[in-house]
Amino acid sequence: MTVQSTPDARRNPVTRLRWALADGFVLVGREFSRLRQEPGSLIAALIFPAVMVLLFGYVFGSAIQVPGGGDYRAFLMPGLFAMVTASSVVAVIERVAGDVSRGLMNRFRSMPMSRVAVPFGHTASDLVGGLLSIAIMAVAGLLVGWRASDGLLNALAGFGLLVLMRYALSWVGCFFGLKVPNEQMAQQLTLLVMPVTVLSNAFVPTDGLPGWLRFIAEWNPLSALTAACRELFGNPGTAAAGSHAWPVDHPVAATVLWSVGLLVVFVPLSVRSFQRKNR
Repeated sequence: MTVQSTPDARRNPVTRLRWALADGFVLVGREFSRLRQEPGSLIAALIFPAVMVLLFGYVFGSAIQVPGGGDYRAFLMPGLFAMVTASSVVAVIERVAGDVSRGLMNRFRSMPMSRVAVPFGHTASDLVGGLLSIAIMAVAGLLVGWRASDGLLNALAGFGLLVLMRYALSWVGCFFGLKVPNEQMAQQLTLLVMPVTVLSNAFVPTDGLPGWLRFIAEWNPLSALTAACRELFGNPGTAAAGSHAWPVDHPVAATVLWSVGLLVVFVPLSVRSFQRKNR
């Protein structure tokens, strides 16, 4: 299950990286094996994006006016992409907390594997699942009339930002999953993710919010991600420069900065928390 190497070899940075990746991909395989044993959770996770497109697109579609005009479903799709991206926090918290409560983390810590491998295995497997969710949501969006109308390269850049942010948020989920004592606490903690998603520009424009609430919404990382996708996909609702907070006026740069910042903070925190768990 692990890459065998001598203590001297492990001091070599290249060898340590190869060792960590090899162990990490073994744990990625473990996560996919678990999904095969629980097909119901996999099916629900894949159906959820399509249901969200139909539910929000048609329920809210006739009730909300898009700033500057345009179809609400085209305005909505980037927000739904952002919502699916944020769901990585929920998924990873629950899986990591489950391993902690069952004592698996202690077993992993006792094995001769890289200390980065376990957090990497959880976050990498979530990223693969996230790619499937984004793809299914994109297909559902195309079926209801959504289009990325600003060129193939910009569309690929938009999806690239979604992948980058999802991976960064999965490390946030890994850290908090290692901190909670059991799965029940993890489930309560994940309830806080929905308000963060709603308090953004994902579903409705922020212009009508009270000043203090609008400030919070526009500095929400998901607002920057949603605005960046609208800009790159050529969808309605793109903010006019100078009329909003800096992250919404410069959404692509803000999304990259948010993602890199989250990785810089939570990757070492997650690895350190895994190393110190139950010491």
